[in-house]
Amino acid sequence: MTGDIAFIFDMDGTVVDNMRVHNRIWQTVLAEEGVQIDIDEFNRQTTGMKTPEILRLYLGEKATGAEISRLSEKKEAIYRQVFRPYLRAIAGLPGFLEQARRLHIPVALATSASKANIEYVLSGTGLKPYFDVLVSGEEVAQGKPDPEIFLLAARRLGALPQRCLVFEDSLLGVEAACRAGMQAIAITTSIPTKDFEGRCPVLGMAGDFLDLHPGQIIRLFREQYGETLSAG
Repeated sequence: MTGDIAFIFDMDGTVVDNMRVHNRIWQTVLAEEGVQIDIDEFNRQTTGMKTPEILRLYLGEKATGAEISRLSEKKEAIYRQVFRPYLRAIAGLPGFLEQARRLHIPVALATSASKANIEYVLSGTGLKPYFDVLVSGEEVAQGKPDPEIFLLAARRLGALPQRCLVFEDSLLGVEAACRAGMQAIAITTSIPTKDFEGRCPVLGMAGDFLDLHPGQIIRLFREQYGETLSAG
């Protein structure tokens, strides 16, 4: 049914609704380093970046590589402990992935998170079997909005970029998809719908996966981007 169309999922804020927890921990960790942040602005500016990139952005060159590594590990260890009681898939996602499997749609996870966090989330939610390819932030030189992570996921899936649809909750992630030549659906768990307006166009927006259906999305994709799909 789907030909060689593929799905690529971000993880934080897309597979699990965890960005509020991440941001609260960031606020605490950075405050301990003498840096105060506005949570809403921080969320808009950094969601999609790798943890070391965020630390470098806020701590500057005064922080050594060893300090960046230590604080990265500290922050993520706190997150995994704090979020554990709330670790569950976003509403509707397990059913959505099951439908995608029945339609033989290749599925990748492409996240700026570490391999440890990927294992934590996918094992904790039971969703690991649904992903054909896993790409972590540790495998790319640049975090989002650089398109590298999505292009790597597409290569590993054996899919052309223009035939990939990305599910993303962040502004930087949607921009990365756009720069990769891919279409995106915005999952609005982290960023208000209005904030996506005026940015790279998205195929659609939703707060969760309850009303999203792979077959319908593929049809919409084909209707709106038929010329792109027929290219190559």
